[in-house]
Amino acid sequence: MPRYEYRCRTCGDTFELSRPMAESSAPATCPAGHDDTVKLLSTVAVGGTAQSASPAPQPSAGGGCCGGGCCGG
Repeated sequence: MPRYEYRCRTCGDTFELSRPMAESSAPATCPAGHDDTVKLLSTVAVGGTAQSASPAPQPSAGGGCCGGGCCGG
């Protein structure tokens, strides 16, 4: 079951609730009993390493940020 993070506008407490996705927009009451809460946007960090099947492309010998000519000089 997903966890959602909320912040109480009355006391400033931040808390989490586990609830079904269908109830993610339902009002939440903070642990202190206040009803004026807002759901926070959550960010998810995924760690690990990626393996590439082919080597990374090498910059062209023509130079410049876009292959030459546009950067002046």
